[in-house]
Formats: sequence, structure tokens, C-alpha cells
Amino acid sequence: MGPTRKPNVCSQLSRRALGFFARDAGVVQRTNLGILRVLVCQESTKFKNVWTTHSKSPIAYERGRIYFDNYRCCVSSVASEPRKLYEMPKCPKSEKIEDALLWECPVGDVLSNPSDYKSSLIALTAHNWLLRISATTGKILEKIYLASYCKFRYLSWDTPQEVITIKSAQNKCSALACQAGIQQTVLLYLAVFRVLPFSLVGIVEINKRIFGNITDATLSHGILIVMYSSGLVRLYSFQAITEQFMQQKLDLGCACRWGGTTGTVGEAPFGIPCNIKITDSPPLLFEVSSLENAFQIGGHPWHYIITPNKKKQKGVFHICALKDNSLAKNGIQEMDCCSLESDWIYFHPDASGRIIHVGPNQIKILKLNEIENNSSQHQISEDFVILANREHKKENLITVTASGRVVKKSFNLLDDDPEQETFKIVDYEDELDLLSVVAVTQIDAEGKAHLDFHCNEYGTLLKSIPLVESWDVVIFFVDSIYWNRYYCAHMNHTHLCQ
Repeated sequence: MGPTRKPNVCSQLSRRALGFFARDAGVVQRTNLGILRVLVCQESTKFKNVWTTHSKSPIAYERGRIYFDNYRCCVSSVASEPRKLYEMPKCPKSEKIEDALLWECPVGDVLSNPSDYKSSLIALTAHNWLLRISATTGKILEKIYLASYCKFRYLSWDTPQEVITIKSAQNKCSALACQAGIQQTVLLYLAVFRVLPFSLVGIVEINKRIFGNITDATLSHGILIVMYSSGLVRLYSFQAITEQFMQQKLDLGCACRWGGTTGTVGEAPFGIPCNIKITDSPPLLFEVSSLENAFQIGGHPWHYIITPNKKKQKGVFHICALKDNSLAKNGIQEMDCCSLESDWIYFHPDASGRIIHVGPNQIKILKLNEIENNSSQHQISEDFVILANREHKKENLITVTASGRVVKKSFNLLDDDPEQETFKIVDYEDELDLLSVVAVTQIDAEGKAHLDFHCNEYGTLLKSIPLVESWDVVIFFVDSIYWNRYYCAHMNHTHLCQ
């Protein structure tokens, strides 16, 4: 028997209306996404500019919403023509929103308030307030005052949709303090919260006396990651640090006495005291040295990617087993290219354990396999390669000698030569299982680009969309919920195409 022919979209829609599919929600969802993928990738699908607007401040996008003026104004892109959802009252620069994350209701959790079942924007303001804002109305649902002893600036997920980390600006020794011989011991603070309902895990100080002269520190999936200018990266268990060094458990909205002062935790002017002070070196989980602190963990089983800590090794990547630091077979990956911009590598976000290696003229999808007859060691092999559509040609350099003789010397162009098609962005859409690739050719001063959709499993090109917009974009993204659109955000204006 030959391969079974898949039903067309009309047939699938008819079968869905008649209830031919299983009642399981997952089956229906996968069927719907399969239909959408076919519609998006079919040859007859065209995109056109339907909306353009301007903004003096940076433009942000989250799940069908476009934010302007430091998240003060929100526009929904769900309808055929974008509409304004809300615009918050104007505020002074000292109170503007500096960073924000979109929180969405977890499936299966029972929440206390009906409003909690709707999406919220978790925002950090310039004057150290943490806000929970309704994503549809802009109404402030909750507010927490953080502290006055430092300036919190960065907001990120520790565990996506569950735990957030708020990082302060680094404390640097002032000129007067340095002249007086006063050393700054606390380098930065990390505030950790569980979301909805908001509950405080704690605020931890990263101390110079314990960790030395660090360049940065952050939290990810319960791991405290500390980085040094030498390229050293150290990992610690944040849970172990909390259990060992928490001075007092604090609850938001409860009265607290701290340092001779009494106040309510999370309310101004008391705020939240730093209740986790590391007084001794915590147990070290793992350390590695890598150029520019580049360090990633992923794969099945766990592996990590680093660049040897030497400048001449830039562009060389080592893939090693996390359990014993052994280098995988074929684990040294170096793209054979000559370019001004470096190639980049990362673990595939589709949880397949594969690795994406992107260069100016090719994209390699690598996979980890067990070595035959040796299950304890793994090897790296190519799954598939996406090549740029370009001509391999040589240029002639013409010089004239003192005697008048003309000499021609041929040389190869750079792999990221602006006149050749060059890969700039690679992204993965998990719902439609597509790799989206943006390639650019500098035909004129502005440059032209096109967006390609590739099959994530085999790398097959499914559709190519020429971008009308010139390539002076700062942000480019494809709507991962409503895949019939893409956005190009320039320095001060944005285009919506569908």
C-alpha cells in the first residue's frame, strides 16, 4: 500500500463539524493547529500591510497585544483591525514602568478572585513598585512596594508562569567612597516571588565578601548563576541557600519588626527587608569556564555548551555531558565560515534535545545520539541543514603596477557579505511546529528581507514571504497565537501585516 493521503482542509472542517474527532481536547486542538498550519503555508496565502502606527518610545509585544509608551498604552491585534484596549494615566518619568512580564492563568488551579483567571501584566516601576495589571483593562489589581535600600530594575521568570525574579542595579563604589577607602560589599539584590497569589520567597543579597568580584548574577529554574569577568560561571541551589541563610520568613501584608522599625511587609515606606543574607560559602553545584560567560544546559540526557575561554576560540563550541564533563563525540562544533558577525548556537526550544547552530549562510540542526554499544557516551550528528540561496562567486581585485601592467587577483567574499542572502533570525513556533527564518539581502541602502517557514522535523521549506518593509528593523516577530500575521517594529513605528 502507498502512503495514506491526508484529507484537505475542507474535509477536515466538515468532519470536525460532524464530531468525527475524539472528544479529547488535545486531539481537537492538534487538529485545529494542523488546519491553521496548512492555511498559513499554502501558496495562495498572501500578507498585506493593514495597520501602521508611530511611537517615540520602544514598542513591545506579548501574546496578541502591542505595548507603547513604556507599557502605558495597549493595543489588541486579535481583531481584523487593531483596537486600543486601554491607556493608563500619564505619570512622571520617575514612576514609569521599566520592565514587564505577561502572566496567564494556570490550567487546573483554583484561584480566590474571578479576575485572577484572566491574563495579567506583572510590571516593575522606576520607583520600586511591583504591580499586577489587568491585561484587558489596565486596572491595577495588586501593588507591592519593594524597598528603598536599592534600585530594582530587571524582571524575569525563574520558573515560567510560576516564580519571578526581580534584580537590582549593581551597586558600584562611588568616586568619593573609593577615595575614602570604603568598599561596597553588597553588589546586588535578587527578590523572588511566587505569583498569584503573590507570595514572597525572599530577598537575597549577593555579597562581595562571599562571591568575590562578580560581573552578574541571576536565577533560573531554582539555580543561582554567578558570573565573573574571567569567564567563570558558578551554579548554586537557591533552595539550599534559602533553607540555610533565611533570617526570618516574611509574609506580604503582615506586620513586621526589622532593625528597630515596625511596618507592614510590601507597603510603603517599610517595603520588604532583605531576609536572606549569605554569611558563608554555599555548596557549589557546578562550575565551568567559558568565553564571555556563554553557558547553556539542555539536551537528553543533560549536556552543556561552552566556548573555550580564549579569544582565538571564539566561534568554537564544545558540547559536554553534565554528569562528568566528558566531551561528546563530534562535540566540537565550528562552522566553516568567514564573517564579521559570529555564528550562534543553542538548544532547540522544542524539548527534542536537538541543537540549533546558526551561521550567516547555513543553519544546522544537530541531534544527540547514544553511541552504539556504549550507552554512557553520546555523539553529535546532523539532523538536517538549511542553506542560504546564494551564488558562490569570487571577486577580482585589479591593481596596476608602476610599469603599467594590470594584475588581477581573485578573492572569496565574506560569508555575511551584504550582497548575499544572510540569515539574521531563527525562531521556533511550538504550536504549529515551524521554524521561522528571516534572511536579508542588502540590495540597496535599506536592504530587503524575506520570512521563510520550514518544517521543524525535516527542514523542508514550506513557504517564503517577501517583506515589503526595509530591513532597518529593530524588532521582528511572528504572532505565535494568530499565525496569519507578522510584525515589523522599527525605531519609532510598527507595521501589522496579515
